[in-house]
Amino acid sequence: MILPIRAYGDPVLRKKCIPIGHDYPDLVELINNMLRTMDQSNGVGLAAPQIGLGIRMFVVDSTHMYDNEKDGIRRVFINPEMMDEYDDPWTFEEGCLSIPHIRENVERRSKIKIKYHDENFLTQIEDFDGMTARVIQHEYDHIEGILFIDHITPLKRRLMKGKLNDITRGNISVDYRMKFPKK
Repeated sequence: MILPIRAYGDPVLRKKCIPIGHDYPDLVELINNMLRTMDQSNGVGLAAPQIGLGIRMFVVDSTHMYDNEKDGIRRVFINPEMMDEYDDPWTFEEGCLSIPHIRENVERRSKIKIKYHDENFLTQIEDFDGMTARVIQHEYDHIEGILFIDHITPLKRRLMKGKLNDITRGNISVDYRMKFPKK
């Protein structure tokens, strides 16, 4: 099922999410729905708060961000813990399905180490770099209640206030399902 994506202004996007257990109801169906929703929205990642759930889970598909698809990943991260963000910081323009039509340069570290449970609830500890690391950091921020616009200057945020208000009210056009907090 394709799920509606919560728009900027929805309180769930600002909450620190809680861990889930292996017995979380309909977990396999939820993972499949999140992957379908991400794909239909042409996203490279989708976090549970973006579909209205305050749980520590996100999906990532960075395969189409590389010339060789095997350099990317398509994966679910359950109860992730960022262990380290390291190496040189680099700036890249980011966007977000919850904040459509706004893109800004965000500085992030180029390598990460993360611990998480996979879809079978097996513990994984992995290092990632490049675009995959960036996508994971962006989605990890979501489960911490942080949005990519929190990484830009206050002046830039003030300048985009009108656009953000339009998103909250649903005064935008997108080609995927969204739920707006003030519509």
